[in-house]
Amino acid sequence: MTKICFVCHGNICRSTMAEFVMKDLVKKEGLENQFYIQSRATHRDELGADTHWGTREKLDQEGIPYSKRKATLMTKEDYGQYDYILGMDEENIRYIDSIIGDDPEHKVHMLMDYAGEHRRINDPWYTGNFDDTFRDVMRGCKGLFKNIIKKRNNIK
Repeated sequence: MTKICFVCHGNICRSTMAEFVMKDLVKKEGLENQFYIQSRATHRDELGADTHWGTREKLDQEGIPYSKRKATLMTKEDYGQYDYILGMDEENIRYIDSIIGDDPEHKVHMLMDYAGEHRRINDPWYTGNFDDTFRDVMRGCKGLFKNIIKKRNNIK
């Protein structure tokens, strides 16, 4: 079982979008029973809130299913629970590091690293642009999925 945790500031826009996109990708490949995928927040601002309406609207447009959920805060214990911990920007990574401490297993990365670009995914909470965020999230999730499958198959 591969365990993935997507992380952003409030756990209502980017990380939830990534969670549902990745769940859809693995389901379409018939591998949903081989993955555990969740998302978390680095801040308490939105704890208990459901997925942002703009994220839900974009997922609907793209035909990607989602479920009702509540924003949850990342904990130090999450480090031991997940194989991949993926932040959406540099600030997320700094807060993830402050929550977990050391990263001896090198589990923490920015999602766009898996798209071959070390850069942030802009927060649509501020930009209002869920289309660009979706494109980046999709590219990052596809790259992550491809990387995981390559590792499983020992392909370089």
